[in-house]
Amino acid sequence: MANKDYYEILGVQKGASKDEIKKAFHKLAHKYHPDKNKGDDTKFKEANEAYQVLHDDQKRAQYDQFGAAGPQGGFGGQGFDPSGMGGFDFSGFQNGQGFDMGDLGDIFGEFFGGGRGGAQQQNRGRDISTEINVSFADSIFGTVRRILITKVGTCETCHGSGGKEGTKQVSCSQCNGKGQIRETRRSLLGSFVTTRVCDVCVGSGTIPQEPCATCKGAGVKRREEEVEIRVPAGIESGEMIRLTTMGEAVKRGTPGDLYVKINVTPHPVFRRDRQNLTMDMEVKLSEALLGAERVIETLDGPVTVMVPEGIASGTVLRVKDRGVPSQRGNKRGDLMIRVTVKIPGKLSKKAKLAIETLKEEGL
Repeated sequence: MANKDYYEILGVQKGASKDEIKKAFHKLAHKYHPDKNKGDDTKFKEANEAYQVLHDDQKRAQYDQFGAAGPQGGFGGQGFDPSGMGGFDFSGFQNGQGFDMGDLGDIFGEFFGGGRGGAQQQNRGRDISTEINVSFADSIFGTVRRILITKVGTCETCHGSGGKEGTKQVSCSQCNGKGQIRETRRSLLGSFVTTRVCDVCVGSGTIPQEPCATCKGAGVKRREEEVEIRVPAGIESGEMIRLTTMGEAVKRGTPGDLYVKINVTPHPVFRRDRQNLTMDMEVKLSEALLGAERVIETLDGPVTVMVPEGIASGTVLRVKDRGVPSQRGNKRGDLMIRVTVKIPGKLSKKAKLAIETLKEEGL
């Protein structure tokens, strides 16, 4: 961990803003997610790890000062980090006599309570991602969408227990009910005992006497599931919504998360500029000279707009509180209307006489 450059992993400069870090992570998450055809699980996890540190001000300050190892041995734990060993990796060395130095994280974990030999880590399912398209109006005001996704979910028959209904739990024969497998390993420092979670009972020490017929005792099964997605008002195209525990389930553990990328369909009239909406409005020459009252259709319904006398082409009119709602309150942006004065290509004799009159008056 000590050698990782989180800024390089995300492809941003050290002084990058939170928004730049967020966009860089979303881009990499979309590119490398394991569910993609050419996804890369390792790079996805690296990008996620870098984002979790750099988007948090306190963790980022620690990282900038101490590096990935942190002031106390890493962001993932407290105190001494046995698996880091100051950035040196000893796992690949041998002394030439058949004694494998092994993973020193396991060895020191036995003494200090860290690494794989220490406290049992919680079993967690995979994160998954998907995309949905929403209309421009729905992105402004928010909406609720329901989609069907195929994923590994908790078995609906046994509710994740892996056992037949009414069956009792018995001691796991693989680990003798301890939930962990103890292994003796040799190294240059002598023999050390390491432990790992039993892959049969997943650390519980018990298994069902009769397995569930639906999931064959796995407790989870790949199936189609309906997911409700609450799209917040003011969301922008490309943003991600995180649904915790809605990812893939895992036996006797916590499900992963579901990441939903939002794609906003462009509107034929309105455009977004941060918290404001913008649009173009064409007025006749006579309306520009004499002023006019125009009714325009907004996302909220019809609005009357007053065009002042003598308005110039390119002038922007503001309609307050008709823009994008803030995600952190009830305040809304404004609707900005850019006026374009339409110049007629041909003039009638009557119109020409009127223009000549204006010309004589110096207008």
